[in-house]
Amino acid sequence: MNHQDFNTFCGQFTAATHVVQWGKSDVWKVAGKVFAIGSCTKDQLPAYTFKTSDLNFEFLLNSPGYIPAPYLASRGLKWIQQIDTAGHLDDDLKYYIAESYRIVSSGLSKRKRIELGIASE
Repeated sequence: MNHQDFNTFCGQFTAATHVVQWGKSDVWKVAGKVFAIGSCTKDQLPAYTFKTSDLNFEFLLNSPGYIPAPYLASRGLKWIQQIDTAGHLDDDLKYYIAESYRIVSSGLSKRKRIELGIASE
């Protein structure tokens, strides 16, 4: 997945907003809360970061192509970074980004979800 595909995919979620911050990272949020980050590694290769469930975090820690998200995971947060972006993990990445959106949006108040039109997601 390239950055354009990443941004197109993230933009499909209800009430998702995009900002460029932390250098040149594409940061996707819902109600001001981050659910996905598109950036580059120190070697300037694409990398995509997302929030996970506890179970997925443990699974992905031992999966090739994934690492604990720099900065976020070191602070005890359940965030993973996909560093293998050759294409064979694109469907997995879409699943994990959708799950990240669901986790973050479900943490919003019911009133906020209704206001944003995401109450049923």
